[in-house]
Parts: sequence; C-alpha cells; structure tokens
Amino acid sequence: LPSPAPPGLPDRFRMFRSCEWEVLERSLNILQASDFYWGPLSVGEAHAKLQREPVGTYLVRDSSQGNCLFSLSVRMPTGPVSLRISFQEGYFRLKNWFSDCVVRLLELVVAGTRNNPLHFDEIGGTPLI
Repeated sequence: LPSPAPPGLPDRFRMFRSCEWEVLERSLNILQASDFYWGPLSVGEAHAKLQREPVGTYLVRDSSQGNCLFSLSVRMPTGPVSLRISFQEGYFRLKNWFSDCVVRLLELVVAGTRNNPLHFDEIGGTPLI
C-alpha cells in the first residue's frame, strides 16, 4: 500500500510504495549533496541562470509538473531547455535511460550522448550531447 512521505522529505511528493520511498529518499540525499541540484527553482529562473553559462551546462531542479519529480535544465546552442525526469516503478527515467538514482541516471546520459546524441522533439530535434 502507498504510504505518506517519511519525515524530512518535501510534502509535494505523491504517495509511493515503501520500496519506492527508499529509492527516492536515497536519491534525494545524493542530489542534495551535489552542486547541480537547485531544489524548487522555476523553469524561468533555471533558464535565466543557464543563459549565462557555456553550452552543455546543466542543473537539476524540482519539476513544476505534478506528475514528475525532477527536471533537467540544459544550456543548448539555441538556449536553455528543460526535460522532465520521470519516476516509475522505482526508477528515474530520461528517454531510454533509467536508474534507481538520479545522479547515476545523469552519468549514464552524459556518457551515452557523447557518441550517440539524443534528438528530442521537445527541443526542436536539436541533438543533446
């Protein structure tokens, strides 16, 4: 059965099975220790911060969409874009990549796109490297 958020986790998280809470809590602790997680940052604020940065710079923030927990905002050649990181059945997902840790997911995406850029319809077919 779904359980409410354990103490210390933001109230905005929906109800999850207990095994999902363990994954979420561990991943959130790792994210909070990183220097690229900005928490409850709006898409406009994220894009403003990234506009001044080199192409390829990214940050993770809380998603403003109710059905996603996090968003990845990236500085692309055409400007900043944001992509939703979904959480389903205990795994964080971005396109074809998935992991039980957001940071590990980002490592997989960074390594994987070096040789095989992703093309997202959401960003006009621009390759993500």
